Amino acid sequence: MGFARTCAVALVGVEGVLVEVQADLEPGVTAFTLVGLPDKSLTESRDRVRAAVVNSGVPWPQKKLTVGLSPASVPKAGSSFDIAVACAILGAAERIDPRELAGLMMIGELGLDGRIRPVRGVLPAVLAAADAGYRRVVVPEQAAPEASLVPDVSVLGVRTLRQLIALLTDEPVPEEEPGQEGAEPDPLLAGAPVLPDAVPGLTSLAREDRVLDLADVAGQPRARKALEIAAAGRHHLFFKGPPGAGKTMLAERLPGLLPPLGFQESLEVTAVHSVAGALPSGQPLVSSPPYCAPHHSATMAALVGGGSGLPRPGAVSLAHRGVLFLDEAAECSVRVLDALRQPLESGFVVVARAAGMMRMPARFLLILAANPCPCGRHGGRAGECECRPDSVRRYRARLSGPLLDRVDLQVRVEPLARSHLLASCAGAESSAQVAARVREARERAAARFADTPWGTNSEVPGHELRTRFPAEPGALGDAEGELECGLLTARGLDRVLRVAWTVADLAGHGRPTREDVALALELRTGIARGLALEAGPP
Repeated sequence: MGFARTCAVALVGVEGVLVEVQADLEPGVTAFTLVGLPDKSLTESRDRVRAAVVNSGVPWPQKKLTVGLSPASVPKAGSSFDIAVACAILGAAERIDPRELAGLMMIGELGLDGRIRPVRGVLPAVLAAADAGYRRVVVPEQAAPEASLVPDVSVLGVRTLRQLIALLTDEPVPEEEPGQEGAEPDPLLAGAPVLPDAVPGLTSLAREDRVLDLADVAGQPRARKALEIAAAGRHHLFFKGPPGAGKTMLAERLPGLLPPLGFQESLEVTAVHSVAGALPSGQPLVSSPPYCAPHHSATMAALVGGGSGLPRPGAVSLAHRGVLFLDEAAECSVRVLDALRQPLESGFVVVARAAGMMRMPARFLLILAANPCPCGRHGGRAGECECRPDSVRRYRARLSGPLLDRVDLQVRVEPLARSHLLASCAGAESSAQVAARVREARERAAARFADTPWGTNSEVPGHELRTRFPAEPGALGDAEGELECGLLTARGLDRVLRVAWTVADLAGHGRPTREDVALALELRTGIARGLALEAGPP
């Protein structure tokens, strides 16, 4: 009787669960049984592993073979267990010394010819192995840069099963070609596989080929100032106005104002994108804030996560530490929009399905954009709107009060006058200039919150703002008056104070002044208060 064991990782969301892969060989009728709650793709690994072992020049053991995945109560999905299963079988057959496998964690899919293909979720899997004390991991050659992001872990990137067997048995390592001579290139060998159907309508502008400059935006000083405040304090923003006023153009330039991600933040974002199969080829670490703009027809599963079997990350998780932009928000499903309320408050989303429960990070900056009515001309200077009053009310009611109460800044974007549209943009501030002020404001906030668990003004609880970080005496007079009149909720008052702190950080004030609170109140309620908003610094 032969027995061997090695280790793999099952992913539940972005959290890894260590799985011991055990192989047992006994005399009897030749059979291959796989137990331990595998899904369909994992059950099919029996045929992939058998073909890969034989095509690697190793005889298949003609005995009764049982492979167990422990703990058996954890659902296991995907093809990332293939090389662990193959090596455990070869260890039980004494082709590999079982002692060489005991301290290894293995991730990778096997092709029928023995090539090792990349899979989703390599980074969170290696992080889970490192937390469990494993210091040696085997991954596909293309995924080695991603796995190497985890410190204090020795990464072995291999191209074929034949190479891995040679390394584990101290034999000469054969040179393997990337693919069969004359064959078509294998897209999976260019990097982690991208699943276009995982999040329908998902786009990303946080890439070098899509750098958009705020200097391209003509006029709109109020909207530009709101964009700057949103970037400095991570405040959610709602642009409302007629078509063609520049709402989408402004929102697409927000990623260029945000500071680069820190290393720990980059690991969080990269782990989510790795699980979703959305890592760009040749970019193992996501260092820029992601930008996700799903279409307004996106389903609940596409936005918050879900799908058949174990849930997959949605757009709210792929926008973690970045920007989620919902254009034509009033056209989105009401159920989908209201599903955003929980992650906006907590910073994570929990999706429960029959196959398991997934907890994914979802601390994003939300940008909404919507027209004032179905035709988009309500309230315009020309007065050409033909929508009935009840139709306008129903259209606006699609954005519920509880959702908008969680949005700090609500700004109307007016159409440009001809003089502003045709004027030169030479004097307009660039994204780099505004980003420099945003970075300084973030540094002031970080110094203030150095001994706290918070990093930006939007994260601070209201009680702490009112007691530990109060505004100047008398600065909240107007806001408290609107709370008494019912124009502000208690949550709204806290959010006004958060925005006032961001305005103060941008202006270099030690504490929010009455003018800072007035500006925050105006951007929150949309009621003009005689403040002059310029495109430049406050």
